[in-house]
Amino acid sequence: MASMSTILPLCLSLLLFFQVSMAQFSFGGSPLQSPRGFRGDQDSRHQCRFEHLTALEATHQQRSEAGFTEYYNIEARNEFRCAGVSVRRLVVESKGLVLPMYANAHKLVYIVQGRGVFGMALPGCPETFQSVRSPFEQEVATASEAQSSIQKMRDEHQQLHQFHQGDVIAVPAGVAHWLYNNGDSPVVAFTVIDTSNNANQLDPKRREFFLAGKPRSSWQQQSYSYQTEQLSRNQNIFAGFNPDLLSEALSVSKQTVLRLQGLSDPRGAIIRVENGLQALQPSLQVEPVKEEQTQAYLPTKQLQPTWSRSGGACGQQNGLDEIMCAFKLRKNIDNPQSSDIFNPHGGRITRANSQNFPILNIIQMSATRIVLQNNALLTPHWTVNAHTVMYVTAGQGRIQVVDHRGRSVFDGELHQQQILLIPQNFAVVVKARREGFAWVSFKTNHNAVDSQIAGKASILRALPVDVVANAYRLSREDSRRVKFNRGDEMAVFAPRRGPQQYAEWQINEK
Repeated sequence: MASMSTILPLCLSLLLFFQVSMAQFSFGGSPLQSPRGFRGDQDSRHQCRFEHLTALEATHQQRSEAGFTEYYNIEARNEFRCAGVSVRRLVVESKGLVLPMYANAHKLVYIVQGRGVFGMALPGCPETFQSVRSPFEQEVATASEAQSSIQKMRDEHQQLHQFHQGDVIAVPAGVAHWLYNNGDSPVVAFTVIDTSNNANQLDPKRREFFLAGKPRSSWQQQSYSYQTEQLSRNQNIFAGFNPDLLSEALSVSKQTVLRLQGLSDPRGAIIRVENGLQALQPSLQVEPVKEEQTQAYLPTKQLQPTWSRSGGACGQQNGLDEIMCAFKLRKNIDNPQSSDIFNPHGGRITRANSQNFPILNIIQMSATRIVLQNNALLTPHWTVNAHTVMYVTAGQGRIQVVDHRGRSVFDGELHQQQILLIPQNFAVVVKARREGFAWVSFKTNHNAVDSQIAGKASILRALPVDVVANAYRLSREDSRRVKFNRGDEMAVFAPRRGPQQYAEWQINEK
């Protein structure tokens, strides 16, 4: 029989191998590696030259009863097809409900303004929010409801989540979700959908499957040259099923099924809830439960899984569905107190990546909020492992992008609501105008890495003085200036030109 001194090292070796393998499987290995190869459709594989980038504005607006959706003409732009991303902007009025739907790819939603509540129907997760009827209500329940769960339950559903301005919401592919504006002002949300993620096994186009209503045809669908007859049949998924089969599957009347199919519903994808949405949400104050209460907002703690390193949800069986149930679905990146980099005279940077927002390991995207003060500068840099979609939320700034041949592929101004795609490894520099400049960068990697050219932790700072001197034919004194003149700042630089010099710089560059 083998001795313990022989078995123990073998077990430890196998355990180490298993842990390393699982880490690589779950989190994609090194942050500098990408689990995906070429992004975009096959037709674009040999056309991705990125020779000229263009800032885009919304070109079409699709109205609904309680809001509208704005689309960007990205289909006409080669860089967006190569990057494999799709974007849109959503405006939801007060008491507006975005109907439940799911998409063929992962997406990130940034809340530009407003507040509200959203929900996701995660497969395999329990309905932890429950409302129980009072004993009196159970007694007067109809005979048809007797001996059924309907007699006891007023309602139950999965957890609801509050959202506010500055939140990033992660939505996995194929997961049904909805959103409701319970505030007084409109909710504005900007969405980036990653159609080239491996989660999407359909074609590299954004496809949204609605579970309710009769969503109107989008401008992008019309650009695909669909037939008019096909456009007129843009409906929810229930509309495609036989009414008799649905009636049997749901055990409801055929009249109810016709309502579900929504063939004559003119409201669009965003509807108005006139009397406000009634849903179960825990109160901010913890109060003792009274028997006479007709509604108890009680999450069932025994069904809520808690993920632990020891293997799965405590008290539950291990599985991916339970990991998903425990994931946090939103993270705020607009709070100055949560900044990752802060310069009181320059601005701030706040990141949401897989290190501080674990569900992004699945989404395989990340987001960065950057706010520059007037005339401040974002260090020249490139993103090592991701494409970047910039969406401007406020102010105005100048952006220059340079390709691998040292040619400028974009040199212009960006203002509010414009977008710009910056390809992977292309160098970029950003300078704010007098009113400041703020934007969100969506990146096609869950842990995007930026390589900075100037300042602390920069490529120039990492090179020896003699390398800089010989590479650029500089004296050692000038080489030190190149390395250390911005050495006291990281990423966000305070302006060092006067207002008059800045204006002259702009005129000369034009």
